[in-house]
Amino acid sequence: MKTLLTLLIALALMASGKIASEERTVSGTVTSADDGSPIPGVNVVLKGTLTGTVTDAQGFYSLNVPLQNGTLVFAFIGYQTKEIAIGKHPIINVALQQDVQELREVVVTGYALQGKVAGVRIRGNSSKKYEMNAVPAQDGYWQQPVHNTEEYDAINENIFHDAQKNPLSTFSIDVDAASYSNLRRYINGGQRPPKDAVRIEEMINYFNYEYPQPKGEDPFSINTEISVAPWNPQHKLVQIGLQGRVIAKDKLPASNLVFLIDVSGSMNEPSKLPLLKSSFKMLVNQLRDQDRVAIVVYAGAAGLVLPSTPGSEKKKIMEALENLQAGGSTAGGAGIRLAYEIAKQHLKEEGNNRVILATDGDFNVGESSNAAMERLIEEKRKEGILLTVLGYGMGNYKDSKMETLSNKGNGNYFYIDSILEAQKALVNEFGGTLFTIAKDVKLQVEFNPARVKAYRLIGYENRMLRAEDFNDDKKDAGELGAGHTVTALYEIIPTGIQSEFSNIDELKYQKNSITASAEGTQEIMTIKFRYKKPEGTTSKLIVHPLVDKNVSLKNTSENFRWATAVAAFGMILRESEYVKDFACNDVIHLANSAKGVDENGYRIEFINLVKSFETTYTK
Repeated sequence: MKTLLTLLIALALMASGKIASEERTVSGTVTSADDGSPIPGVNVVLKGTLTGTVTDAQGFYSLNVPLQNGTLVFAFIGYQTKEIAIGKHPIINVALQQDVQELREVVVTGYALQGKVAGVRIRGNSSKKYEMNAVPAQDGYWQQPVHNTEEYDAINENIFHDAQKNPLSTFSIDVDAASYSNLRRYINGGQRPPKDAVRIEEMINYFNYEYPQPKGEDPFSINTEISVAPWNPQHKLVQIGLQGRVIAKDKLPASNLVFLIDVSGSMNEPSKLPLLKSSFKMLVNQLRDQDRVAIVVYAGAAGLVLPSTPGSEKKKIMEALENLQAGGSTAGGAGIRLAYEIAKQHLKEEGNNRVILATDGDFNVGESSNAAMERLIEEKRKEGILLTVLGYGMGNYKDSKMETLSNKGNGNYFYIDSILEAQKALVNEFGGTLFTIAKDVKLQVEFNPARVKAYRLIGYENRMLRAEDFNDDKKDAGELGAGHTVTALYEIIPTGIQSEFSNIDELKYQKNSITASAEGTQEIMTIKFRYKKPEGTTSKLIVHPLVDKNVSLKNTSENFRWATAVAAFGMILRESEYVKDFACNDVIHLANSAKGVDENGYRIEFINLVKSFETTYTK
């Protein structure tokens, strides 16, 4: 009997070993059949199963599959789905063809695909296997909301100004990136984003640029470049770039954070509260022992879920996040007041005191008007507590309200459409998102009318200042975070060029003359900067003149060509009168020449986004 039992155990072990050995790993790279570029975010599914993965930034995937038989399904927005029998091949490389019809049947949010693939809903990222859960709706599948009540503030595109009659251009910096990830959500969903959702400066500043680190005592370096505007070769394009000083994580000041989380009924969707929880867990993992976190929630009323807790107690913070559930109306004003009270109670002198608001912006109970919110945020800003806003969801998304709050709160604003976007904002750019190194940063450009006939600032429409505001230290402006870059572009019409965009009659009652000193210098403009230290009240002035060295576009830096390509695409999305005949294919060509190293795949993702838009709307 004992011998028989031993034999049965041995047979069982052999069988289990055989079963375990009946799996192997298949890997490969997915590229575009159009130009051979890698495609990040492609869903790779073992047909008929719940096993799958997603390609990374280089288009690479790796998946455990059965030892024999099986078929892989490759699916991505804007490309034809492809099925390939696995056979005995350890490496399966795939080239996907573009497909217009696919764009209208599948919804993609960031790298996360949501649609009719094998009757399931897919959620995932580029580094981990994803879960697939059936989500029943009227037709048995997940569906987009039918009613769209999203709100965006109107943007009136900057026009050309005569350099002799109006030589000064003044604006506040902006490091927000919400517009880019939001319009990406639209395009990946097969929709054209609303014009007012397209803020070109946020598109440009979504990307990092290889500017040199500051060498002096100022917390940022200043970088300028000038060349031809590719959409109008008679015009010039000036790039102004700021590079914030990178500070090692262990050298950053201690943080006093309050997570202010919207748990109202409108947040009860997979792209909202569940994604929000995952985002904050990633941020919690970045905290140090000297950092502190409290959690305030609001729905019908506001409440303290977690008192201020040291970063060393990560498990306690994670559990508080995990227990959050959505339901009720939205008392946003009460939540903000409570969050600021908690932050003030634990204020860290010379530390990072910040409320991080996560919501879809749909405030509808209590103090919810933009004006009331602005006054509240401005009041608390003076106490040294800043505001970061993380936006989630679609359908009822209130971009206008969240942008207003972040601007008034001396903070920054991100739209989180996927876990990868959360990782970018809260992990990869942790210092820049949460730690300010310069505040109230303003730029004022004086154009030399002897060299410049007219000029216009591309983007920054809602960050414009009066000329008098530049020297007024009471006037609020933008903040620069550790390691952050800020880029701005001016389009210039040189003197002597006839242009339809600078047709202004001569003045009747006065004459503006150009001085001999203006005629005698090669400077086309002088750029002035003002900033304050994070704890300071008095600004410092920096002056930076610029001379045109007549550099051709092909000889400019990757920084210049990339920012130019992104700006051009923004103008195409806004149907700008200034972009002329410059098309998506021109954007793709210019962007391909400036991809650089692109370790995280953000630039190749942009190129694929332009391709998807071109496939859908320009053919």
